[in-house]
Amino acid sequence: MAKESVKARQRKRERMVAQYAEKRAALKAAGDFAGLDKLPKNASPVRLKNRCQLTGRPKGYMRHFGICRNIFRDMALDGKIPGVRKASW
Repeated sequence: MAKESVKARQRKRERMVAQYAEKRAALKAAGDFAGLDKLPKNASPVRLKNRCQLTGRPKGYMRHFGICRNIFRDMALDGKIPGVRKASW
């Protein structure tokens, strides 16, 4: 489980990216790179990291479900993810 401060920092970046998305797009379309430099660094979507929504784990992230592999396995075995079951052959 990630520290609460790390998860809070990620949420802050997500809010900032959403806040400046239109302004960044307009500056990029106009080719105003000096204006882009004046925006906050955390407003860039490149600085976002895919993290598990439940634990904040950065590794083993499954994009389709938005959670890490550990939580995915637990939820699948408990039957909490529809259409997913353990393979056996």
